[in-house]
Amino acid sequence: MKVIKRDGKIVDYDRSKIRIAIEKANSEVDPKERATSKQIDNIIKYIEDMKKKRMLVEDIQDEIEKKLMEYKKFTLAKAYIVYRYNRALIRKANTTDESILRLIRNENKELAEENSNKNTMLASTQRDYIAGEVSRDLTERIILPEKISKAHKEGILHFHDMDYFVQPIFNCCLINISDMLDNGTVMNGKLIESPKSFQVACTVTTQIIAAVASNQYGGQSVDMKHLGKYLRKSYDKFVNKLTKKYKNTLTKKQIEEIAKDRLKDELAAGVQTIQYQINTLMTTNGQSPFVTLFLHLEDGDPYIEENAMIIEEILKQRFEGIKNEKGVYVTPAFPKLIYVLDENNCLKGGKYDYLTKLACQCSAKRMYPDYISAKKMREIYEGNVFSPMGCRSFLSPWKDENGNYKWEGRFNQGVVSINLPQIGILSEGNEEKFFEILDERLELCKEALMCRHHSLLGITSDISPVHWQYGAIARLQKGEKIDKLLKGGYSTLSLGYIGIYETTMLVKGVSHTTEEGEKFAVKLMKYLRKACDTWKKETGLGFALYGTPAESLCYRFARIDKEKFGSIKDVTDKGYYTNSYHVDVREKIDAFTKLKFESQFQPISSGGCISYVEIPNMQNNLDALEELIKFIYENIQYAEFNTKSDYCHVCGFDGEIIINDDNEWECPNCGNKDHSKMNVTRRTCGYLGENFWNVGKTKEIKARVTHL
Repeated sequence: MKVIKRDGKIVDYDRSKIRIAIEKANSEVDPKERATSKQIDNIIKYIEDMKKKRMLVEDIQDEIEKKLMEYKKFTLAKAYIVYRYNRALIRKANTTDESILRLIRNENKELAEENSNKNTMLASTQRDYIAGEVSRDLTERIILPEKISKAHKEGILHFHDMDYFVQPIFNCCLINISDMLDNGTVMNGKLIESPKSFQVACTVTTQIIAAVASNQYGGQSVDMKHLGKYLRKSYDKFVNKLTKKYKNTLTKKQIEEIAKDRLKDELAAGVQTIQYQINTLMTTNGQSPFVTLFLHLEDGDPYIEENAMIIEEILKQRFEGIKNEKGVYVTPAFPKLIYVLDENNCLKGGKYDYLTKLACQCSAKRMYPDYISAKKMREIYEGNVFSPMGCRSFLSPWKDENGNYKWEGRFNQGVVSINLPQIGILSEGNEEKFFEILDERLELCKEALMCRHHSLLGITSDISPVHWQYGAIARLQKGEKIDKLLKGGYSTLSLGYIGIYETTMLVKGVSHTTEEGEKFAVKLMKYLRKACDTWKKETGLGFALYGTPAESLCYRFARIDKEKFGSIKDVTDKGYYTNSYHVDVREKIDAFTKLKFESQFQPISSGGCISYVEIPNMQNNLDALEELIKFIYENIQYAEFNTKSDYCHVCGFDGEIIINDDNEWECPNCGNKDHSKMNVTRRTCGYLGENFWNVGKTKEIKARVTHL
């Protein structure tokens, strides 16, 4: 028998521990109240005769208490209960010492890999993680109801971002950058007036991004269309200065040409400021700001030409990359870019198709930008097009008192995700039983999400002036409560979900890409959506169904379930669960079919959705990539490419890894031959196996590349 401890670890059953625990309780009572040696043996035998393969340590202790009561050892049973309680207090007294020490010694690999944008070697980052460990400890032991905390530990649900929950801060947002730039803002008690030029607007924008990132824990998005007017201000300023100085020596056309040249320089400098500032700034949580730039050209925008220039420069600079410490151009992690495909740029002869072609080249080399179809998004969100909130969660439509849709200046209160495959395992293939268990666990998720809501209720604007008082979210008065922004659907509460594929395999015995499986998967998705809609009506709060890109959670849920239920084919044996509604990576399906299949789930998961397709190196086959982009515009709201380009993790080389004379992969820049420290494009034959790539008729190399 295996015993599952409270921390989830599985150990061998040890009968001596039962005897020791009862004898310690025996020592606390009068001799006549004690259990005899034979009675202790019988209790041990009773537990062993249950012949369970696995038992929770709490269940073993419950059985001990029951047997003591049967023997009428009431005083002893009470002493044993007190013993259990005292042991629990000892466990709860301090659960952070070892995890913090392991972090400082850089031994906590799980924590180090949790966020690739955080370097756990840095003192500033360690401080954030130490604070996070304390927050997580207090959240689990004191702040959350015990049943929610227990459900999180057992992988029933995942209460996201416990490491920040001790503070009254929220998840992610759409910054109202237009208000902050046009009307000015305040940071660190200093007034920042509306910029008079594009360069200054870019600098102020990065300051705002850093301040916002330091006072929340999730991502943020900035709609770059609001900077178009400042680019025109710069142009007008150049023209006015040149006219004043050279009006008698230069023609109007000459002055305009010089002004355009200067504007190009300022445009490049401003965009470079944004890119380099975001990548070099360190926020108070020990990382670069998690920010997304939203690139959308709207017909009718008076500054559409300026915005086209800004988008072009952003894409050019992202294509080039940023130099690392070795002087090699690499792909920066931030800002993330989202490029909107609309009628004017969807490669059907539109005026701005040239920008989409540039975006295509950028995707082939740098994996960014992601793509949103304005056509499909308008179908889902009442004719609107807007950015996700950095972390890819979407807001629900909301109108102000004048009946106008409002997106910027809104936010997400937090996320709780449900482990669907675990319910599938427990249902044992019985669909009716599955939905019964699902109902119970959805109520648990609702209660957990309400914990997030209640943690923010009553908070005043002083907690983060840049958010609540100076325009990022609102312009509240000092000391004013934020409650009105938590209600009525202004902000969202997200129900995340993992493993539609695995759940379908467990309940129906087939993939959700089959006819039978697809029918069940759609039914399940609609069931989850209906739960969110019902909660919204009951509470007046903005519950939303969120297909979270929680990669680490896919592994956490799978690990917990494998420990509990063992290896299950096509489910726990893989070591991961498939993210949200996605097709499992092992299924043989082409990119077009995958996107089309997954597109049906995005309108249901309107609180957040994204689909991925993995493609080979497309730098020499841009026509194929353009066809895929056209397909996205017509068929799916939100998609991203994972491009397998070569990359050396030793020196940051971002070109083509060569095959040397010894038939080995080798970085041409630094000579690295360690396959675990490089990405290698699967080229020539496109074989998708994990152990080798055929790279020509005479060259074949076996390699295990772990960083794909």
